[in-house]
Amino acid sequence: MHVHYIRPMNSPQLKTTAIPAVRVEPELRAQMEALLRDGETLSSFVEGVVREAVERRLEDQAFYARAMAAAEGVRNGTERSYSIEEVMTRLQGKLEAALGKRQQAA
Repeated sequence: MHVHYIRPMNSPQLKTTAIPAVRVEPELRAQMEALLRDGETLSSFVEGVVREAVERRLEDQAFYARAMAAAEGVRNGTERSYSIEEVMTRLQGKLEAALGKRQQAA
């Protein structure tokens, strides 16, 4: 395992660490390599994918926490709930407004 040392311009020296190696089929590796952009390495591609997955999981956790807080608010009477019909009516209105603007622009 290699440990790299980086020093961003505005922070003290930070250590980085490696994530575990992942075994994949040769076909998947070939597909990944074929998708690399100019100057991109397989390692930077994998790091980017991992970062995106971590961010998505963090967003999922935050969404779940907000949903649980809203549900608790509805249960204790501090938040209002909306019927399916109310939600669908508002969404339909937004859709119609957006389509109207789109037609006007065309």
